[in-house]
Amino acid sequence: MKILILGHRGMLGSDLMLRLGASHEVTGKDVDEIDIASEDDCRRLIAQCSPEVVINAAAYTDVDGCERDRERCMAVNALGVKNIALASRERALMVVHFSTDYVFDGRKGAPYVETDQPAPLNVYGDSKLEGERFLQAFAEKHLLIRTAWLYGPQGKNFVKAILEKTSVLDTLDVVDDQIGSPTYSWDLAAAVQLLIEGGHAGVFHVTNRGRCSWYEFAVRILQYAGKGEVTVRPIRSDALSRPAVRPAWSVLSCRKFAEATGRSMKFWHIALRDYLERMGQLK
Repeated sequence: MKILILGHRGMLGSDLMLRLGASHEVTGKDVDEIDIASEDDCRRLIAQCSPEVVINAAAYTDVDGCERDRERCMAVNALGVKNIALASRERALMVVHFSTDYVFDGRKGAPYVETDQPAPLNVYGDSKLEGERFLQAFAEKHLLIRTAWLYGPQGKNFVKAILEKTSVLDTLDVVDDQIGSPTYSWDLAAAVQLLIEGGHAGVFHVTNRGRCSWYEFAVRILQYAGKGEVTVRPIRSDALSRPAVRPAWSVLSCRKFAEATGRSMKFWHIALRDYLERMGQLK
């Protein structure tokens, strides 16, 4: 299968390249090679590469930065998706795109299923929801994957931030009133491969199993990394001065994915150990 991955040097894109490149003909392009906010660029690239599947792993994911730069956020996360979808529809290509738990407001109190009504609380969530709508409106064949709390070897993420802070701080304050499901990019890439090779389409929620708060996540990171001397203190979200409001409870139900593929995702704490071992940080 010929696959084009946009954002191939990013956190998810790099692991998609490794996973899919082992068994498919994969081409990667990154943000310095294509402006997905340009419809002409998208058309030219897809014509040049002639893929069967286009995977859009390019995104503007700075949640607070999106509040400060709505125009850039919408250009990448919404308009870019529209351009990719339109260019792909002309050639009847499958488009794989990623969205977020932040399209929900966190008030349900139970895991969100694919058919739940989105209600984003911030600009980032707005932009991703708009991207979802463009994908569904303009891509005749599409796979929309919502995920959450992503981390991996490439780019900035919560795991790296926590470990970096331990080099200068012996006490960390971490939010304990936001609940979600940390997701390892390698595991998400494996799930994407299952969905693509299985010929699936539509909307799927895919995260590692289980749930925790950011505080609980931080505690487990330090435990596995052998940083027991560092103290972690739980705090409330309103103790931080951040531009974007986050949902308090954004756990996604992955039952549809498990039923479609016959596979369940790893529990989040097992995936975290796998990641730290891969990075040489597991103690």
